[in-house]
Amino acid sequence: MTHDDQSSLERRKFLAGLGTATAGAIAANVVGGTTPAAAEAPVGAVVPSVCVFDVNGSLLATDALAPLFQRLFGNGLVEREWYEELALYSNVITSSGNYPGTFFELAKAVLQMVGSIHHVEIRPTDVEELGTRLLSLPAYPDVPDGLRMLKEAGFRLVTLTNSPPGSKGSETQLARAGIAEFFERHFNTHSVRRFKVAQSVYHMVAEEMDVPPTACCMITAHAWDALGAQYVGFSSGLMNRPGQASLVMHGLPQPLAVAPDLPGVAAQLIKLRRRQS
Repeated sequence: MTHDDQSSLERRKFLAGLGTATAGAIAANVVGGTTPAAAEAPVGAVVPSVCVFDVNGSLLATDALAPLFQRLFGNGLVEREWYEELALYSNVITSSGNYPGTFFELAKAVLQMVGSIHHVEIRPTDVEELGTRLLSLPAYPDVPDGLRMLKEAGFRLVTLTNSPPGSKGSETQLARAGIAEFFERHFNTHSVRRFKVAQSVYHMVAEEMDVPPTACCMITAHAWDALGAQYVGFSSGLMNRPGQASLVMHGLPQPLAVAPDLPGVAAQLIKLRRRQS
C-alpha cells in the first residue's frame, strides 16, 4: 500500500469514528482519561441480563475474506480498508435517513468503490464471490467457549447484525459457523430499515426482548457499535480483536468489560453478575 493509500485509509478511519457520534444522552460509565479496571462496575451501573452480539468481525472472522482481497489487490490487508469504508458509508446512509438496500448489497458496492480507488477492475464474478464468502465466515476459535460461559451463567443471548435476514443472511451465517444454537433470538437491522448505529436498531432489540435498554449489553469488536448502543442506555462489552482498540476519551461512555477475546469479556461480566447477585 502506498503512502497516499495509507493516508487515505487513516482519514477514512477518522471519519468513520466521527460518523458514530449520534444524538442521545450518555447513559453509562464515562471516563476522564483511563480505562476502567476489569470487572469494576461504575457506581449505579446495572449489570445486564441480555447479551446482544454483533456478528461480522465480532463473532465471525471477516479476515477470512483476505484471500479474495489478496487475489484482487495483491494485498489481503485491503480487506480492512474495505470494511472501514463499509462501516463509514453504512453510518452516513443511516444518518441521512436513507436505506437503499441491504448491508450485503452495500458491501458489494463498496468493493466496487475500493476497486476504483486502487485502479483494480472488479468483475461481476468477484462481487459474487464476496457474497458467497460473507455467508461462509468462520467463527473465531474463542467464540464457542465464550458463548457457553455466558449461557451457563444465566445470561440470555441474542444477535444483532447489519446482515440481512433469511436464507441468505445472518441466520445462515451463524448456522454455517456452527454457533446458531447458542442464541435465543436473531435480530437484524433490515427490519427497521436502518443500519447501526441508528438508535431505532438498539431500541428494537430491547422492545422485542421486553426489557429496558439497561438490561442489554452490546458485545462487539467495534468501538463505534459499543458507543451507539451505550447512547441509548445499553452497556457494552468490547473485544479488542486484531486491528481493533478501545476509544478512551473524556466524555465518552466506556464498556463494562474489555478483553482481547470473548471468554475474557464473559469472565468479567460473570464476575459482575455474581457480585450483584
